[in-house]
Amino acid sequence: MTENNIKIGFIKTKSFKIALAAILIVFSGIIVLGFGKYKTNNESTSQFAVFSAKRGPLTISLTESGTIKPRDQIILKNEVEGRTSIITLIPEGTRVKKGDLLVELDVSELLDSKIDQEIRVQNAEASYISANENLAVVENQAKSDIDKATLTLEFARQDLKKYLEGEYPNYLKEADAKITLAQEELTRAQETLKWSRTLYAEKYISQTELQADELAEKKKALDLELARNNRNLLIDFTYQRNLAQLESDVSQADMALERTTRKAKANVVQAQADLKAKESEYQRQKDKLQKIVEQVAKAKIYAPVDGLVIYATSAQRGGFRGSEQPLDEGQEVRERQELIYLPTAESAKAEVNIHESNLEKVRLGLPTIITVDALPGKKFYGSVTRIAPLPDAQSMWMNPDLKVYNTDIYLDGSDSGLRTGMSCQAEIIIERYDDVIYVPVQAVLRVRGATTVYVLKGQDFEPREVEIGLDNNRMIRIINGLKEGEVVSLTPPLQSAAVEHSTDVVGTEKIPSEEKITEDKAVIPEDEAMKPEGEAVKPASLPQPQPEIPPAENRDINRERSKNMTPEEKQKMRERFMNMPEAERKKMARPRRRIDPNQVQNQ
Repeated sequence: MTENNIKIGFIKTKSFKIALAAILIVFSGIIVLGFGKYKTNNESTSQFAVFSAKRGPLTISLTESGTIKPRDQIILKNEVEGRTSIITLIPEGTRVKKGDLLVELDVSELLDSKIDQEIRVQNAEASYISANENLAVVENQAKSDIDKATLTLEFARQDLKKYLEGEYPNYLKEADAKITLAQEELTRAQETLKWSRTLYAEKYISQTELQADELAEKKKALDLELARNNRNLLIDFTYQRNLAQLESDVSQADMALERTTRKAKANVVQAQADLKAKESEYQRQKDKLQKIVEQVAKAKIYAPVDGLVIYATSAQRGGFRGSEQPLDEGQEVRERQELIYLPTAESAKAEVNIHESNLEKVRLGLPTIITVDALPGKKFYGSVTRIAPLPDAQSMWMNPDLKVYNTDIYLDGSDSGLRTGMSCQAEIIIERYDDVIYVPVQAVLRVRGATTVYVLKGQDFEPREVEIGLDNNRMIRIINGLKEGEVVSLTPPLQSAAVEHSTDVVGTEKIPSEEKITEDKAVIPEDEAMKPEGEAVKPASLPQPQPEIPPAENRDINRERSKNMTPEEKQKMRERFMNMPEAERKKMARPRRRIDPNQVQNQ
C-alpha cells in the first residue's frame, strides 16, 4: 500500500507541474501579443504626430545664458612692464577701504636696474654741465675772434684811405718839390758857370774854379733828372704797388672776418648741439629713472575706493581667458593683465551673448526677466541697455563660424544676494500677444520660397501656404492661412523644402536628381516634435534634411506630386525603381497605414 500511494502521489505532482507550465506559456503569449499590439499602436501614433492650431495669448521671448556682473566697477590691472610674480595677494571677497594694499608684485630686478640707472643719470648730468660750460667758452672765443677780425679789416681800410688821401699826395708833392728845387739849383749853377766862364776868360778865376763850377752845374742837372725820375717812379710804380697792396689787405681782412664769423658760428652751433644732445641724454636717463621709480611704485596696488575684492579670473566667463588658472600668490602675471575688480555700486547687470540670427528681434529697451541659478525661486527684472555693434572677437577666434554680440542687461534695483560671476538665464520679452493663432515651429517649413503647413484633410495631409509672424523657438504665430482647431502635421516632409532646387545634368537637359524623386522620404521622430518648452528647436524657416526612412510612408504625397512630373522624370523614376534591390522594392510596395481620425489629439 505504501508503494502504490507513493506512485499515485508522484503522478499527481507531475500532472500539476505540466498544467502549471501550460498556464504560464499561455499567459506569456497573451502578454507578448498585448505588448506587440500596444507597440504597434504606439508606433502608428508616433509616426503621425499632429497638433491642433490654438488661439490664445502668446509670448515671443528669447532666452540666453549669461553672467552677473556689477554695473559699475573699477578694473585694477598689472601696470608693471614685462612679466612679474605676485608676492602678496589679498583674499578674494574681502571688504576693503580706500588705500588698503591689495596686491604686491615682485620688483627685485627693477630695484637693481634703479641703482644702475642712477649712476647713468649722474654721468649724464656731468656731461651736460661740461657741455654747458664749453658752450660759454666757445661763445666767448667766437666773440673775441670776430672782434679781432673786424678790427683788422677796419685798419686795412684806414691804411688804404690814408695812403690814397694822405701819403701818396705828400709823396707826390715831395717829388714835385724836389724837382722844382733841383730846377732852381740847376738854373743857379748854370748862371754861376756862365759867369765863371766869363771870369775865366778875363783871367779872373782859375781853370780849377771853372771846372768846379762846370762840375756843380752837371751835378745839379743830374739832381733835376733824378728828381724827375723819382716822381715818375712814384706815379708809375710805387703808387700802383702800394695801392694794390693796401686794397688786397682790405679784401683779405674782409674775407678773414667772414671766415672768422662763420667759424665762430659753427663752433657755437656745434657747442649748442653738443649741449642739447647732452641735455637730451640727461633728460632721457632721468625719465628712465623716473619710469623705473614709477614701475616700482606700481608694484603695490592699493584700493582706490571702498569695495569688495573680486579676482578677475573669477569674474571672467568662458572662452580663451576662461582657461587661465585662478589668481594666487606666486603666480606669474603679464603686463596689462586684469587682476582685481572693485564694484563701485550695488546695482548689477547681466552679460549675455546674442546670436546673429536673433539680432533682428532684439532691440534696446526690451524688458527682461532674469533668473539666477544660485538663487532659485527669485526673479529679477531689467531691460536691454547695450548691444555691441560688432561680433565678439574672442568667440570668433575660438569658432570662426560663431557670431555672437555681447549684450548688457541692467537689473532694476539691487539685491545683496547677487554676486559677481553667478550664472543666470535672461529671458528677453520681444512681443506679447493677447489673442493669436499659433502652432509649433516644426510644423512650418518653406516650400518653393513660401511658408507652408500640412493640414489634415480626411486621412491625408495637404500643403497650405500661411503667413507667419515671430516665433519663440517653440511656438510660431500664424497671421493668416490657418484657423483655430485645424490639425497640422508635426512631421511635414522636410525633404520637399530641402531639395526643391536640386537637379542633375545629363547631357544638355536638366532632370530631377534622385533626392528630388524621393523627396518625401523623411519625417521628424515624435520625441523631436514633442520637445518640452524649455528646449530650443530649429526655426521653421530653416528646415534641415532628416535621415532616410522608407519612401512608402509618404507615397500618397509622392503620388500627388508625380502628377506634375514630366515624361522624362517619370521614366527616370521607373528606371531607378527597376534598379533597386528586391528587398527595397518590397519595402516600398508595403501598403501604407491610414490615419485614424480618432487618434488625433490636441497637443
